[in-house]
Amino acid sequence: MTQAEPRRRDVLRVATGVAGAVGVVGAVAAAAFMVSRLDQTDADTAGPIEPDAVDVDLTPLQPGQQVMVFWRSWPILVIRRTPQALATLQAPPLLAQLSDPESKALQQPPYAGNWRRSVRPEIAVLVGVCTHMGCLPQFYPQPSAREPEPDWIGGYFCPCHGSKYDLAGRVFKDVPAPYNLPVPPHRFVDDRTIRIGENPPGVKFDFGSILQI
Repeated sequence: MTQAEPRRRDVLRVATGVAGAVGVVGAVAAAAFMVSRLDQTDADTAGPIEPDAVDVDLTPLQPGQQVMVFWRSWPILVIRRTPQALATLQAPPLLAQLSDPESKALQQPPYAGNWRRSVRPEIAVLVGVCTHMGCLPQFYPQPSAREPEPDWIGGYFCPCHGSKYDLAGRVFKDVPAPYNLPVPPHRFVDDRTIRIGENPPGVKFDFGSILQI
């Protein structure tokens, strides 16, 4: 058995079980999806690729849904945001509640240093680890008058100590978490496939350079 084999099984187990896990926290049910680890070379890169990169097929992922995979043992959240959610990300009432709305802290690659913290507006890729003490924030994408707290506007809620993030992974003010959720290296291989763990051509970004995970 190679070292990569147990990691691959872990990824596939998350792929088949994530819908139930998301349902427990009252979020939109996650879609079935395909994820695979990659060989050492790939035709579309014209050279070697990152050995631990993970490809995710986005085709089954519907607006408002997320899936979770593992990259380097980190839980990675891939979300397809709705147009309504994207509009909310720029709303002044939300921005006034955020600690770092312009993502000035180095918690993302340069190509995700924008208001949506993503390459494509609708697709967000976040490391699902609260920057306070490492818990897994839960996905509550829809506004709610009661859950997980009163006047919820949609995003992520950490069940351990109450830290909150919006659907771009930006942290709220006055919560224990000090930074936005990290964004891992990633790029689009084609219109339906995202590769986690590899930067776009011509871009150098070391995930180890972020402030905190």
